[in-house]
Amino acid sequence: MSEFVKVARKDEVPEDTGKRVEVNGREIALFKKDGRVYAIDHVCPHAGGPLAEGALNGGMAMCPWHGWEFSITTGECAFNSAIRVETFSVREEDGDVYVKA
Repeated sequence: MSEFVKVARKDEVPEDTGKRVEVNGREIALFKKDGRVYAIDHVCPHAGGPLAEGALNGGMAMCPWHGWEFSITTGECAFNSAIRVETFSVREEDGDVYVKA
């Protein structure tokens, strides 16, 4: 059974790009939009690019390798809804960010 794991301070998560963290051996990308933190799989399904290193364009995380974009709320790919990355539950408490993965 997975539990929420503390992964970062909220102020460590930038507004314009992601932050890579590890939870139980999984690489996860954190993104902050409008003051709220979201968590998606860090690895792009196209070619394994590092999503946390890409730009955040509205609510879309862009892979820095080939420009594929994924919703930080649903994980859905911008151009093909059948392609998606996993999303994870996030809890914020006293300035800390916890992810369930």
